[in-house]
Amino acid sequence: MTESILDRPNVSVGEPYRVQDRVRRFVWKICIATLILMAIGSATRVMNAGLACPDWPLCYGKLVPTQQMNLQVFLEWFHRLDAALIGISAIALAGLSWWHRSSLPNWIPWAATFALGLIVFQGVLGGLTVTELLRFDIVTAHLGTALLFFTTLLVIGTAITPYQGTGTAGKLPWFGLVAAVLVYLQSLLGALVASQWALHQCLAGQALCTVMYSHIGGVIPPTLCTLAVVFLSWRTPALHPALRQLANLSGGLLLLQVVLGVATFRLHLQVEPLTVAHQAVGATLLGSLVAFTVLALRDTAQGESMVLSNK
Repeated sequence: MTESILDRPNVSVGEPYRVQDRVRRFVWKICIATLILMAIGSATRVMNAGLACPDWPLCYGKLVPTQQMNLQVFLEWFHRLDAALIGISAIALAGLSWWHRSSLPNWIPWAATFALGLIVFQGVLGGLTVTELLRFDIVTAHLGTALLFFTTLLVIGTAITPYQGTGTAGKLPWFGLVAAVLVYLQSLLGALVASQWALHQCLAGQALCTVMYSHIGGVIPPTLCTLAVVFLSWRTPALHPALRQLANLSGGLLLLQVVLGVATFRLHLQVEPLTVAHQAVGATLLGSLVAFTVLALRDTAQGESMVLSNK
């Protein structure tokens, strides 16, 4: 499933190589745009700009609301613009994948179609966040869908990245998968805290403290599992350098995320760039764990293939 033509020895890499390279580059560009989009969305929330454009999908009935433009309106308008561009890119990715399906692993066109479905659903949620006046469950689902779209793109891109493993990953894929799932769930808890302004309400009147402390306590499982990924990667002999680098990156991002989380709590969310960075680093941590898991799965599959070929 995760094998790329680039992994196969003695295979002529002509048109299939060029197609996979083209798709991979396109996917990475959409990934970066999606990460930026989530950061802008976070900035829109912390700047109270979520309803700066009172209508949807236009803003004050215009494509570009030049007369009403200020920082808040610009954030909400640019957030929608970036989302529209990503939506168009998702359509192009699905079309490109199906058109060149003979040169791609069989599952990639379906994964690209799934990503397109997510972005359509995301657009519906984006409209509902405005029409339903930032209802917290819709806002949380909006971020959760964005993260799921982001991880789907990462799976596609990582699966067709040139990689020749060493077959030493062992159980690391499962540790990486569990860590990624836990980080995703923790991100959803963070979205619940943010969408309900639970920290402010808890500090001001002891309301929603359960939500806030659930997010704080929820840090422990993903932290321990991510540290296990890092530790086991260090202890695994002959592990591919790419896996070591991704494990080390995940460990560094985890440390940074904890520091940012403590800082945002201590400062009561009063420093907006810290809050935005907290969400962006969390999404990047999730991405690094997803990439680690996919590469580790490929490493394991290649190791099993080598064992079978030697029998």
